[in-house]
Amino acid sequence: MQWLIAQWELIPPELQALIIVTLQIVGVMLAVIVIVAFLTLAERKVIGYMQLRYGPNRVTFFGLRLLRGVAQPFADVVKLLLKEIIIPGVSSRFLFLLAPLIVLVPALAAWAVIPFAPEFVLADVDAGLLFLLALTSMGVYGVIIAGWASNSKYAFLGSMRSAAQMVAYEIAMGFALVGVLMAAGSLNLGAIVRAQMGGFLSWNWFWLFPLFVVYFIAGLAETNRAPFDVAEGESEIVAGFHVEYSGAAFATLFALPEYANMILISALTATLFFGGWLSPLQGYLPDGNWLALSGFHWLFLKTGFFLFVFLWVRATFPRYRYDQIMRLGWKVLIPVTLVWIAVEALLAWLRIGPWAA
Repeated sequence: MQWLIAQWELIPPELQALIIVTLQIVGVMLAVIVIVAFLTLAERKVIGYMQLRYGPNRVTFFGLRLLRGVAQPFADVVKLLLKEIIIPGVSSRFLFLLAPLIVLVPALAAWAVIPFAPEFVLADVDAGLLFLLALTSMGVYGVIIAGWASNSKYAFLGSMRSAAQMVAYEIAMGFALVGVLMAAGSLNLGAIVRAQMGGFLSWNWFWLFPLFVVYFIAGLAETNRAPFDVAEGESEIVAGFHVEYSGAAFATLFALPEYANMILISALTATLFFGGWLSPLQGYLPDGNWLALSGFHWLFLKTGFFLFVFLWVRATFPRYRYDQIMRLGWKVLIPVTLVWIAVEALLAWLRIGPWAA
């Protein structure tokens, strides 16, 4: 151990910082991928419980009955990796292979600006909200390219549906973030969390409740989750934009980015509206009480709750028609955000709520 410390001290400080940041990035990416794997298991178990049927209960670790079904995500990974990747002969080969990367990279890069704890964020960017908006809007290009490059009418229909849907709900999501910016006075996610200090009723959800609802619904639509999954409407267009993808390409284009974006939207909802890593009992208990201490565990619990809501919604609501989805986005959610931004301006003028100081 002493030898390792001595060797570490011989490394220049700049290189030490680079190594530490690299290890942090790798650690966060591996954590996201592992959580994605077990989220697929949790989804099947939770929805199975809600619909009175069994989820995965066969694949085990070394035959241990107490862990029945736990190894199902690993079996799925092996199955997808071993499947043949079929590239349609009439497709645009380069774009067909590029599309999964365009979808996957933004889903992972967005974690760079998420504040996990008071002193831990990969990149403490002052314009973190703009960075997130830019990255989340990139995913639509991967979907469009995947549908067009496949040279299939079903894939193309799915990509066009997805593009229209994502544009509509990105506008509503952007206006909801404008409300958060007005309340916090900063684009930095860490500053937004610190602006909510003071306990449960000091969080943004209390003063920005309509924007919180709009943001979460828009997050459901952005991730193409039920009941907004018309881009993958198997009853009309077979499987939508990813119909020609198989094996590892399918996992990279559809499974991993979708579940990674679910985790990202849940973490952002917790960060922007529910205090992130702040304790809900801060200010209500003495400072030394462990329940009043802030930390990563609070962000983890809040993110887990919103992930459960994602699964709950999928098990509850039927798929909406395409025209209903467009009407909700353009005629309901966007007007709600505009009205509440005007209400926020009035509250700021009257020095009420977050603007009282």
